[in-house]
Amino acid sequence: MSSIAARLGSRAYGNAILLLMATTLLWGGNTVAGRLAAGEVSPMVVVFLRWIIVAGILVPLLWSRIQGEWPVMRGAFLRMVLMAAFGFVGFNTLFYIAATQTTAVNLGIIQGSMPIVVLIGSVVAFGTKVRLLQVVGILATLIGVTLIAAQGSLEVLLSLAVNPGDSVMLAACILYSGYTLALRNRPQVSGLVFFAVLSGISVFASLPGLAYEMTTNTAQWPEMKGWLVVLYIALGPSCLSQIFFMRGVELIGPARAGVFINLVPVFAAILAVSILGEAFEWHHGLALALVLGGIWLSERKATS
Repeated sequence: MSSIAARLGSRAYGNAILLLMATTLLWGGNTVAGRLAAGEVSPMVVVFLRWIIVAGILVPLLWSRIQGEWPVMRGAFLRMVLMAAFGFVGFNTLFYIAATQTTAVNLGIIQGSMPIVVLIGSVVAFGTKVRLLQVVGILATLIGVTLIAAQGSLEVLLSLAVNPGDSVMLAACILYSGYTLALRNRPQVSGLVFFAVLSGISVFASLPGLAYEMTTNTAQWPEMKGWLVVLYIALGPSCLSQIFFMRGVELIGPARAGVFINLVPVFAAILAVSILGEAFEWHHGLALALVLGGIWLSERKATS
């Protein structure tokens, strides 16, 4: 029985589509968790606690392997610090800042630009070739994301207003896109060891934001409900999803993996319906079809 489970686990860990869909499902759940965290725990406290929990679990468990693989990572340590600071801490910090200055519609549409940023960066940095069906697939997924963000209303799209939060969110997307691209040339150590070290670095990288909340008396530490939300964020979106995402990028490259990020708002809408009781409307179904169809087009061309 254990051998069957091991084979199934090994097969799943080699399936990029399965891993990336699981990643975006967990990230979609993070959106719901963020809503549940409102009033229970402040943003930077969440960022700090999520990484100290992850590091507290992984670093002790993998300490001997970290020591054994450290010579390979030593030369890339500065790059790893930047990846943790920008991809793990910076993105979430800027996202929370942007959320106080712009609308959810704007945030959704701008976050949908991430695959395009990844693709452009992949072309510039690695000379990745862009083919017609891949472009069509990305455009289809972006239309789906726009439908979700605009709630299926043309009037909402036409009434968008530009404000400083939009540029902050775009900067957040650029940071995570840079992290995605950097994964392609990460040190050749095991994914778990690499992630454990990044999580430890992220604890220290999150301290300035935590210090800011504490000095401005805006820090809110969780009670029972808040701790449940924090634990989900730490174990799901912060730990498992990052491991799955790194493996997915390793298997199919950053440009193709970046397309799956468009599934996040779709999964977020589905989870909001089932968990928060929000209404499921026609544009959610159409957006889901467009996003999945866009990914299929991109994968079909890449495979051929």
